[in-house]
Amino acid sequence: MVDDSFERVPESFLAEAEGMGLAFDAGDLDRLRGYLRLLYEANQRMNLTAIRDPADAWSRHVLDSLTLLPWIAATIERTAGEGRAASLIDVGSGGGLPGLVLACVQPELRIVLVEATGKKARFLAQASAALGLDRVEVLPQRAEEVGRDPGHRELHDLVTSRAVGALNVLAEYLVPLARPDGTILAIKGAKAEHEIGDAKQALHKLHSHVFEVVPTPTGRIVVMTKSRPTPRAYPRRVGEPRRQPLS
Repeated sequence: MVDDSFERVPESFLAEAEGMGLAFDAGDLDRLRGYLRLLYEANQRMNLTAIRDPADAWSRHVLDSLTLLPWIAATIERTAGEGRAASLIDVGSGGGLPGLVLACVQPELRIVLVEATGKKARFLAQASAALGLDRVEVLPQRAEEVGRDPGHRELHDLVTSRAVGALNVLAEYLVPLARPDGTILAIKGAKAEHEIGDAKQALHKLHSHVFEVVPTPTGRIVVMTKSRPTPRAYPRRVGEPRRQPLS
């Protein structure tokens, strides 16, 4: 059984969220509690997270994911002005971070979760259904395959990722999925600036660049944009970006 302390929202989390200017609508916190309960129930059967402390889970999982909300809100507003709905794709979703957390507070947003590991993808699909998140789609595929799929290539307004890999590898997974006017958001840690240096040539080849690096209470967000469509050669075959990063 999962300790019910995971369902109590820590005051520290609420204070940090308020300090970031985040406000929750009716149902948001209930869905987030439900998500953590499902995550830790599944974690007894498979390795989804090493974090055991409830307060740490709310901060290092939930709050870390929610640091992307300002860009999401701005994108939803922009696309609404264009007369269309925004779309977000999260690559390497694992246990649902950040994609499923974001869906809990933006249930009307179309969110695609890309997760190649079958048991993790099944958890994401089951958790989405249990939480009533019917705008979530789970793709049990490799990012390289999705990046070449006409149903997803260069069609998403927002592309997100957290703890998937070094930026010189990650860029080849993420950039092809973004619209030419889209935004790519990678949640990173203290080595973000070093990774950006290593990824400059890769980003150039993908017709993208780092727009800004934003510190957050839990890490750094690397914000990327792309100036024009990604060359057809990218992403390369499955496994090749990791074996031989662009340089």
